[in-house]
Amino acid sequence: MKNTLKLFPLAAIVMLFSSCGYNQMVSMQEGVDQSWANVESAYQRRADLIPNLVNTVKGYADFEQETLTKVIEARAKATQTTIDPTNLTPDKLQQFQAAQGELSGALSRLLVTVERYPELKANQNFLELQDQLEGTENRINTERNSYNAVAKDYNTYIRQIPRSIYASWFSFDKKPYFEAEAGSDKAPSVEF
Repeated sequence: MKNTLKLFPLAAIVMLFSSCGYNQMVSMQEGVDQSWANVESAYQRRADLIPNLVNTVKGYADFEQETLTKVIEARAKATQTTIDPTNLTPDKLQQFQAAQGELSGALSRLLVTVERYPELKANQNFLELQDQLEGTENRINTERNSYNAVAKDYNTYIRQIPRSIYASWFSFDKKPYFEAEAGSDKAPSVEF
C-alpha cells in the first residue's frame, strides 16, 4: 500500500502533463525548430553559391569591382547573422531578415550589372549558377512560407485556453513570423 501511495504523485504529474497538452507543445515546438533549420539550410545554399558566382564574374576584367565587393560584404554579414531556433524573437528575426535582405539587394544589383556584359551573360557557368540561384531563391521562399505555417499552428495551439496557462508555466513562447519588408506593398516604378 505504501508503494502505491508513493506512485500516486508521480501518476498525478503524468496525468497533468498528458491532459494539458505538454507533449503536443513539445512536439510542435520541435516542428518549428525543424522548419527554422530548413530556412537556414536554404539561406546557406544561397551563401554557398555566391563565391562560385563571384569567381565566374571576376573573370571579366572590366567588371565593376565595387559591385563584387558589396556582394562579398553582404554575404559575410548574412552568414554571421544567425539565430538559435530555441530563442527566436521578433527582434532577432528582423535582424536576420535585414542581413538577408542586404544580400538579396546586392545580388540583384550584380545581376542587373551583368546585363551590360553580353559575353558574361553567354557564359555557361554563369548561366548555370544564375539558374541555381533562382531555384535557391524559390526554395527560400517555400521554406519561409512553411516556417510561417508551422509557427502559426504552434502559436495558435499554445495560446488556446487552458493550454495558454500551461504554456506560460513551461516557457512555451510565441514564435515570430517572416514578414514582408517595409515598402514591398508598393509596386516598383519602372521607367524606360
